[in-house]
Formats: sequence, C-alpha cells, structure tokens
Amino acid sequence: MFGGGGDSRRMKKMMNQMGVDMEEIEGVEEVVIKTGTKEIVIDDADVNSIEAQGQKTYQVVGESRERSRVDDEDVSLVAEQADVDEDDAREALKTTDRDLAAAIESLE
Repeated sequence: MFGGGGDSRRMKKMMNQMGVDMEEIEGVEEVVIKTGTKEIVIDDADVNSIEAQGQKTYQVVGESRERSRVDDEDVSLVAEQADVDEDDAREALKTTDRDLAAAIESLE
C-alpha cells in the first residue's frame, strides 16, 4: 500500500510508534454500503483496518458500482398483487426504479 518493501515496513513501524495499528483484511469478496435507496458495491476490494486512540476505521479501495435498494415489504406487495414470486417482483421493482404501480403493471 505504501510503496516498495522497505518503505512500507518503515511506515508501519512509525505508525505503531504513534499508537496506530494497521492490518490488511485478507480475502475480502465484497463490501456493501447501504443507504435508504441504493447500495454501493465494491467487489474484490482491498480493505485495511486502522485502529488509533480506541477508534477503528476501515479503508476500502476498489472499483465500485451502484444498485437500487428494494424494500422487502415492497417486494412482498408486488409479488402478491401480480401473483409472481419474490425474485420476479424484486427485479420488476429494480427495473421500474422502485415504482410499485409500474412494477405490478409490468408483471401483468
């Protein structure tokens, strides 16, 4: 993360002396940040855990993409009204940008 071999070791040593502990989290497959209306997904992310003064912080580096977040209650309602399974209802809601009426109509 900090460059070639010796520099990263020296940087880590300096951070430890300042009471900052940094550790790479191995094998991360996906990081998801959820908001009320969307999810930001970072696949194959490089993640570091940094602890300083009793506070833990995560550093995430990678390519991100956004996807619409669909409420489970909306999925159930659309599935019931359109008489389809929940996977089809969820997909219809994503396609219609979470518009319940449009999702139901698209499934009829």
